[in-house]
Amino acid sequence: MRAYLAFTKKEILESWRTYKLLIIVMVFLFLGMLGPLTAKITPQLLELLMTEGIQISVAEPTALDSWAQFFKNVSQMGFIIIAIIFSGMMANEYNKGTLINMLTKGLPRRIVILSKFTVATLIWTIGYLLCFGLSYAYTAYFWNTDGVLNLLMAVFFLWLFGLLFIATILLGGTLFKSSYGSLLFIAGFIGVLFTLNIIPGLKKFNPIALSQESMSLLMGSTDVRELVFPMVICIIVVIFFILIAIKIFNKKQI
Repeated sequence: MRAYLAFTKKEILESWRTYKLLIIVMVFLFLGMLGPLTAKITPQLLELLMTEGIQISVAEPTALDSWAQFFKNVSQMGFIIIAIIFSGMMANEYNKGTLINMLTKGLPRRIVILSKFTVATLIWTIGYLLCFGLSYAYTAYFWNTDGVLNLLMAVFFLWLFGLLFIATILLGGTLFKSSYGSLLFIAGFIGVLFTLNIIPGLKKFNPIALSQESMSLLMGSTDVRELVFPMVICIIVVIFFILIAIKIFNKKQI
């Protein structure tokens, strides 16, 4: 436990020194403001862009429009930033050889994987909560939020999918020893999830539903219970990927 805490502290300090934490916080704060503001000003922008003589009926934005922007921004731009920032968390260790001294002094290899996953999860959680908090404040200020259903569950499900995203990046980095390999691995994995979503019998078990059904949860067209299976599968796959990463790293030559 002491080794885990010590290495985790080292990873946190490393994330601070390399500006990973700062970048994630700044990007997600921006995304938190972007959603509500985009929903608010879109009708005005459309009116300005309309040519003379052409009339387009634009509905007044609501809290649901703001949350639609939030979930879209996080699941697209947010995850792209997460992938870029964390794609090198194993590659840097391989390339710099910084782990050799610690491993030869008795640091268990599993600690490296567990600590890196812990710190990446912590950074993702901080950024995501800041993004949600800012978006919630702006949305509540601009609109009545009474018609928004299951908001906290939708937010939780997307956060959980983020853990799967991080675990996949970590496994890819462990396998291929490079940032590019890690990025290709996560891209391939997401591609597989989208492909499985086409198969009707597998769709209800697919973890990607946790990131795709956010708005249907908010509108009440999808029941929370329908996402229990994807949630359980997501948790199982996260644990499985971490265990596989540990097993592979135990056999890797540093």
